[in-house]
Amino acid sequence: MDRTIVDFVKALRTAELKVSPAETLDAMAALDVIGIEDREFLKNTLSMVLSKTPEEKESFETCFEQFFTFEQFQGNLIPADDVSHDDDGGEFDPSDDDNPQAGEGRGGGAGMGGGGGSASEGDESDSTADVPNTMQPESRLGQLLMNNDKTEITIAVVEAGREVEVNQIVVFTQKGLYTRKIMDAMGLPELQDEISELKGHGGLPQRKLSNLLKSGRDTLRERVRDYVERQFFLHADEQGKQLREELLKKVKLSNLEKRNYKDVQQVVFKMAKKLIAVHSKQRKTVKRGQLDVRKTLRHNMQYDGALFDIKWKATKIDRPKVMAICDVSGSVSNYSRFLLMFLYSLSEILPKVRAFAFSSDLGEVTRLFDQSGLEDAIAKTMRDYGNGSTDYGQMLQDFKSNCMDDVNNKTTIIILGDARNNFGDPRAEILREMYDKSKRVIWLNPEPKMSWTVGDAEMKKYAACCHQTEVCNSLMHLERVVGNLLRSVS
Repeated sequence: MDRTIVDFVKALRTAELKVSPAETLDAMAALDVIGIEDREFLKNTLSMVLSKTPEEKESFETCFEQFFTFEQFQGNLIPADDVSHDDDGGEFDPSDDDNPQAGEGRGGGAGMGGGGGSASEGDESDSTADVPNTMQPESRLGQLLMNNDKTEITIAVVEAGREVEVNQIVVFTQKGLYTRKIMDAMGLPELQDEISELKGHGGLPQRKLSNLLKSGRDTLRERVRDYVERQFFLHADEQGKQLREELLKKVKLSNLEKRNYKDVQQVVFKMAKKLIAVHSKQRKTVKRGQLDVRKTLRHNMQYDGALFDIKWKATKIDRPKVMAICDVSGSVSNYSRFLLMFLYSLSEILPKVRAFAFSSDLGEVTRLFDQSGLEDAIAKTMRDYGNGSTDYGQMLQDFKSNCMDDVNNKTTIIILGDARNNFGDPRAEILREMYDKSKRVIWLNPEPKMSWTVGDAEMKKYAACCHQTEVCNSLMHLERVVGNLLRSVS
C-alpha cells in the first residue's frame, strides 16, 4: 500500500499540490492506523495530512476520486448466466466470426425447427450435454476471466499498469498503446494462443469455451481502455496544462489570439501569485532582526518587568510607488493589456499602482480599474485611448503638466511602448526630468533591439534617459521585470 500512496502523491504533485516527503511519510503512518476499509474515512484522513489550503483540498478531492475509483471493473466480464450455461450446454450460440458455424440459428442447430435441421446437426447439439463441468482455461488471464472476481481483476489491471508505467502517458493518442501494453502484461498473448487452440480442436465444448474467453477478453479490453483514459486525465492532463502554460509564457504576446486570452489570464494570475508568495516571505524575514531593548522594556512594564512580549528591531520597508504608462495603439496594445493585468494582479504587494494609457493624449485609468472588473477596464481603456496616431512627445508633455509633481525619489516609472513617434518631436528632455526626479525609469520595448533605431523609432534618444531598458514581448519577460522590481525593495 505504501507504493500506492507514493503514486497518489505523484498525482497530487502533478496537480500542483505541494506535498513534502515528511507529509508522505505521515500519510503512510496514518494509513497503518486507519486501514482501507472505510473509503470516506480514508479520504478525510489523507486530506488532513496532504492538503492545507481550501484550494488544495478541492484539488485533492478531485485527484482522490480519480485515483481511487475503479467503477469500470464493477460489472462481470463474462455474464454469470453464460458461465452457468457452460455446464449444461443449453445456451450455446456460435455467433463468433471466427467460428466455422457462425450464422447458424440456434433453433436450426438444435434440429427442432419443424424438421429443417439435418441429423448431424441434431447429434452435435445433443453432444453439448457431454461438456465436462471441470473444463477450465489453462492460461492465467483465461482463468481470471472465468473466475469473474472483481477485486482480483482490479488488482491485476493496476499491477499491470504499474508494470508498464501507465502514469507516464503524455498524449491522448497513447491510450491504445498503453491499453495493449497492460493487456499483454496481464497475459493476452497466452490467452490468444489458447483461444486459437480451442477453436482448432473442433469439439463443441472447446468452441463454447473459446467464445466465452473471447467475449471476456473484449470486455476486459474496453475496461482497461477506460482505466487508461482515467490515468491520462489524472497524470498527463495536468502535465499538458503545465506544458501549455510554459508555451504561453514564451510566445510573443502580439501573436496571441482572443481565444487564448482566458488561458493567458490564468497564467498571469498564477505567476503573480507566485511572486506574491516569494516577496511576502522576504518581508516577514526582514522584520525580525536584533532585539529592540527599549520597546521590549516599555511593552513589558505591565508584567512587572518580566519579558513576556519580545520586540525586535524592524526596518520599515517602503513598497514601490509605481506609475505605469502604456502605449495602447494598435501595434503594441496586446503588450499593454498584459502589463496592466500583471500589475493589478499584484495588488497585495503593489498597492500604489497608477496606470496611464495613451496613443497621443495621456489619460489616467487608475480609477477605471478600481471601479470595474479587470476585463471591462482593459476593454474601456483600449476603446477610449487606443485610437489616433502615436505621439510620444505629446504623452510626455501631458505627463509633465498633470503628474510631474507626484513624482519623487520613491517613484518607479514603467513605460511600455515601441518608441515609434511618427517622426514627431520626441521631447526627450521631459523624460530626462522624469529620470532626475524619480527612483527609476524603466522602458519596456516589445520590439527586438535591432529595430530600436530603424525608421521612426526614437528609442536611442529615450534610452539615454532611462535607468533600465528591456526587450519585453512575452509573459516570461514581464515576470522577470516585475520580479526585479519587487526584489529591489524587499
